[in-house]
Amino acid sequence: MFKTTEHMDSLIQLLDVVDAMPEAVALRARSYELLDLPDGAAVVDVGCGAGRAVAELAERGRRAVGVDVSEKMIAVARHRWPGADFRIGDVFDLPLDDGEVAGYRAEKVYHEFADAAGALQEAKRVLAPDGRIVLIGQDWDAFIIDSDHPALTRTIVHARADMTPHPRAARRYRNLLLEAGFKDVEVEAHVGVFTDATMLPMLTGVAEGARTAGAITPEQEAVWVTEQEERARAGRMFLALPIFVATARRSRE
Repeated sequence: MFKTTEHMDSLIQLLDVVDAMPEAVALRARSYELLDLPDGAAVVDVGCGAGRAVAELAERGRRAVGVDVSEKMIAVARHRWPGADFRIGDVFDLPLDDGEVAGYRAEKVYHEFADAAGALQEAKRVLAPDGRIVLIGQDWDAFIIDSDHPALTRTIVHARADMTPHPRAARRYRNLLLEAGFKDVEVEAHVGVFTDATMLPMLTGVAEGARTAGAITPEQEAVWVTEQEERARAGRMFLALPIFVATARRSRE
């Protein structure tokens, strides 16, 4: 999904809407608190997208670097925040020196990595001893959606999750960090609740993905999407996303 320029533009528009929501603003602020970095400390935001977190970290006095594999995202970020440091790079080969940063932040990206353990090894490489890591992400296999068709909804959610490289990465944050050798690992659970049409494109996209995967028929997709559209118009849509925030420190070893 979101491979073409048109789809990428749609993704950026959706992210802009979501990032402006009070819950998202509060969650980002919480992640900055958990990084617990002094003024002037270097921090990398991995999978930075259009760069909002990088700009906010810089406003807080941190030397923030944004890294994303998408040239389109980096171009948008550089346009929006011309004074910030954005770099094209891969999560498994970050454009940073060993121990260069005191903080590592990644929001809603680890579900895209089939090799999350490899990404964490790269995080350890670029983090200084005792550097802090913060991971934020939703569990793609645990979306909660109100519907008059609960069995069909379960099929749609699980089918769309199965199209994601690591849909349950967020529930594994704690164990992934422990297995990678991080210390002082802690996890918080947050729930995002959406009841209006703002997140309707996400729901229709989930249904489209399930139909593309062959899990549901076009007729089933149409029935389910129509119901969600009617709920959105009537102010009766309900979507809840479990979001996990994990923090840890790089050991001195």
